[in-house]
Amino acid sequence: MNLYLMRHANAGLPRGNPTLDAKRALIKEGKDQCMLMARLLSALKVQVDVIVSSPLKRALQTAQFVGTELGYDAKVEISPALAPDADFADFQHMLSSYADFEGVLAVGHNPNLFQFLGRVITGNGGAGVRMRKGCVARVDMTKHPPLLQWLIDPRMARSIYASVAKSSRPKTSRK
Repeated sequence: MNLYLMRHANAGLPRGNPTLDAKRALIKEGKDQCMLMARLLSALKVQVDVIVSSPLKRALQTAQFVGTELGYDAKVEISPALAPDADFADFQHMLSSYADFEGVLAVGHNPNLFQFLGRVITGNGGAGVRMRKGCVARVDMTKHPPLLQWLIDPRMARSIYASVAKSSRPKTSRK
């Protein structure tokens, strides 16, 4: 299985009240991050069989925006194993339920998402991998231990698009 771990896009400042914070939606910058990352995933020919999201609004919106851009027709599945208070055992159990799928996109939150990524690729949790908002990591779960193939955040995606948009022909002077 190819596991794509994605941190939700920008939803502005956290709220002090956990009930209100759970309902915090993406801001314009977050929606732009979703579109950018979805275009990048599409350009990388990412195939997703199932999209799973944290139950919090900002993660669910991220999953839905990216899924729409990737042409994902099914409903985004919701799993408490991706919620901010989930633990690694919950996450492993969730992954095992999707073991028969080729491509799984899981959208969640920091700090547990980068901790899950570190534990998946090292087996012991000794690694911490920084995941900015909107970041996507691809992990090949068929390798032992699983192999982190790439990790791209919106800043990197923007710079890639900017460099590709420039003319690839060398400039020559005409005299």
